[in-house]
Amino acid sequence: MIYEWEMKSSSIEETTQLAEKLATHLAKGDVVTLEGDLGAGKTSFTKGLAKGLGVTRNVNSPTFTIIKEYEGKHMMLYHMDAYRVEEEYEDLGLEEYFEGEGVTVIEWPSMIAEQLPQERLSIHIQYTGETTRNIVITAFGQRYISICKEIFEA
Repeated sequence: MIYEWEMKSSSIEETTQLAEKLATHLAKGDVVTLEGDLGAGKTSFTKGLAKGLGVTRNVNSPTFTIIKEYEGKHMMLYHMDAYRVEEEYEDLGLEEYFEGEGVTVIEWPSMIAEQLPQERLSIHIQYTGETTRNIVITAFGQRYISICKEIFEA
């Protein structure tokens, strides 16, 4: 079962507020994937999720470290950037993160598509202008569909 929802964001603040709101509905073991061109707002979205999870540290892209862990007031945030991951992704222990004590956010998930859990929340951010974005959220699995309906149909 799949659920898809689309919205327009007119600012970085609006995008991060959406992510912050989403974070309040997430639980340990949830997986959120983020797709979009460079500069589309993937890391800004992650900053909103982090704020919603109670992370107080500065969140930035884990481009060269691949995985950054942030301790939040409510739970951990595992922020991954799979852009530079090649065949070695099996050595990263991704399943441990997916089933771990926090929320896993993956930028460039297409690079590790075979490793992704079937049930997840997929977010595609498309750059449409200086501050505007088109955001498409696709929920795979009943848990994520319920979260989306609660947020977007309330």
